Amino acid sequence: MRITLSVLKADIGSIGGHTKPSREMIHTVTLIIKEAKDRGLIIDSFVSYTGDDIAIIMSHVRGVGDIEIHQLAWRAFREGTTKAQLAGLYGAGQDLLVDAPSGNIKGAGPAVAEMEFEHSPVKTNKARPAESFMLFAADKCGPGAYNLPLYLAFADPMYCAGLMLPKLTKGFRFDIIDMDNKDGDSIISLNAPEDGYRIAALLRDNERFAIEGIYSRTYEGEQTVAISAQRLHNIAGTYTGKDDPIALVRNQGIFPAPEEILMPFTKAHFIGGDARGSHVMPLMPVPMNTPVTGFYCLPIVSCLGFSLDSAGYFSHEYIDFFDNVAWDWVRTKAQEKGIEMRSQGWSGAAMLPYHELEYSGFRDTVSGLVDRFRIRKHEAPHDTDSPINPMESSSSLSF
Repeated sequence: MRITLSVLKADIGSIGGHTKPSREMIHTVTLIIKEAKDRGLIIDSFVSYTGDDIAIIMSHVRGVGDIEIHQLAWRAFREGTTKAQLAGLYGAGQDLLVDAPSGNIKGAGPAVAEMEFEHSPVKTNKARPAESFMLFAADKCGPGAYNLPLYLAFADPMYCAGLMLPKLTKGFRFDIIDMDNKDGDSIISLNAPEDGYRIAALLRDNERFAIEGIYSRTYEGEQTVAISAQRLHNIAGTYTGKDDPIALVRNQGIFPAPEEILMPFTKAHFIGGDARGSHVMPLMPVPMNTPVTGFYCLPIVSCLGFSLDSAGYFSHEYIDFFDNVAWDWVRTKAQEKGIEMRSQGWSGAAMLPYHELEYSGFRDTVSGLVDRFRIRKHEAPHDTDSPINPMESSSSLSF
């Protein structure tokens, strides 16, 4: 059968600032999704949070962009928002940018990542005898946060030795979206390894270009990565919160293994985001259900692993990849890098450039000052017909 995995994530309110959702919000969202599972709309589901964002992952057979699936998630987020409002929580309903979308909710605020594939987990299936996948959920960062780690995992054998195996040597197709285009989804498809440098030339700009999908070239059409690549300020017209992307990644076999996909995250690479969505800070891997309580709210990312059984169920067991002492050193490294960057305050690379400042108040402040700039008026040149006394000091000359 063909299975669809749908992940939808939103910031709909949090306790004491941008920290984490309340237990009542999580319970409300979980209950609504469970009711849909009980009546057969979806096969299985799992609800978690990263920072102040609630993520809903569902398996079903309705395809990508299904209206009923999206409306289910929207209703869950709306009910969770109501609980946040009643409790006086910060940013209630922040990522719900329209009142009542009539169709699927991509472009309405919540992050959306989906993929559909043929699901036949038997030993005779040469491509996918077993179906395992990962869910990455990031908070306090832009949609280009996965550009570097997933490029390294799917295009660089220094990080993914599996790329040298027969099933992977043909490489992968990268679908990259131009997030500055507001007329629609503007996509370019480039192939690794031959277009590797061209892919890097685009992905170096995390604020404009982002990976939207990655596909196997050995097994044509088999999608391995789906990422929510949307800019909230392009949707809302002003800053409403950072974009906080999610990524679905199928792994093993014809795709890189979990350890190869995770290795680049040891870099704790610098990305745009952090406090007010306007700084440059390292991405710190954290366990599931981690609140944002550190200094200057470091960008964070969680990663869960699941196995999909033959009927499409996955929630009975999961692995929390970053909940391991092996990642403690990386977290320390991220915090050290963050402290060093913050010591530079507002200057230079410590903050995003003016045109990328997400918090509209910063732009308003500068725009108000720019309006006060005036062109300096120079006095007329000295009359060259009047001889200058060579003994006259330069300080007495008029310009």
